[in-house]
Formats: sequence, C-alpha cells, structure tokens
Amino acid sequence: MKLNPEHIEEVLKLINQGPYFRLLNIDILSLEEGRCIVEADIERKHMNCFGGMHGGVYESIMDTAAYWALYAEMPEDAGFITLDQNANLTRAVQEGTHVHCEGRVVKRGGSICICEAEMTDEKGRLLGLSTSKIFVAPSLQPISAAIDALDPTHKLPPKFLEESC
Repeated sequence: MKLNPEHIEEVLKLINQGPYFRLLNIDILSLEEGRCIVEADIERKHMNCFGGMHGGVYESIMDTAAYWALYAEMPEDAGFITLDQNANLTRAVQEGTHVHCEGRVVKRGGSICICEAEMTDEKGRLLGLSTSKIFVAPSLQPISAAIDALDPTHKLPPKFLEESC
C-alpha cells in the first residue's frame, strides 16, 4: 500500500500544534517512509545557565526525529513509545542557531525498532547523534490518542491508499 500524502499533511498540522512542540518551538517539516525532518530556531529559552543549549533540548529534538521517522512505516493506528535513547552531543549550540535534525529507521522489528537521529546546524556541522529503541504496542500512543488530546473533532484521511494494478 502507498502512503496517503493527505494523511501525512493532516498529521503534520495536528502534531506540530502539540504543546511540547510549541514550548520548544520545534516543527516537523516532513514525514516519509523511514525518515523525518525536524527543525528549530534556538532561542534564549533553550539555553542552560552556562549559555549553551540545554542537553534536554538536544535530546528532545533528536527523540522527536527518531520517533516520527517510524510513523510512516507502521500500520494505520499502531502505537509506539521510546524505550531509551543514547545521545552523543558533539558540539555546543548557541542562541540564534537554526538546527536541522533527520531521523531514520535503522531496523523495524515486531515489537522493538531501532531509529537514529542526526542533528546539524545551518553550516552542516554535526551537533548530535542519537540511537533510540522504540517499543511497538497498539495501546501505546497511537495517532488516535494525539487526536483525542489535541483536537477530538479532527478527522484524518486514511493513512494508506490502495494501489491499483
């Protein structure tokens, strides 16, 4: 089956309005099979007391990219959660930096999936790398739970289109 572009467009509109994404000022720009792009403009609110981006912000951005890279590969209302994330922060990030993070699926298993994320700045310099273990279970955070939490009146188009022969 083929991924429905209208579904992806509606999912992006929905999840990008989530309160945590708005708090951190991060946006998912694209979702496709096995890949996700997240971007953010780093502001004062992202800084630790030493003037660099807080480690939790690095990890939130990379976790978002890794988690949502899996979405397009999963069945219609599959649920999944990050079990753990191993992050390597490779460069300090200053206020005013635009960060780009690409998540990708490394291995999709029946109940455990492995995803990676790589974050760079506007000059293409590596800022961080992470590997995430993601647990798949129907009752854990399916997209229907996001709809219920963010906009219960929202109706998504089907995730997949039937391919004609």
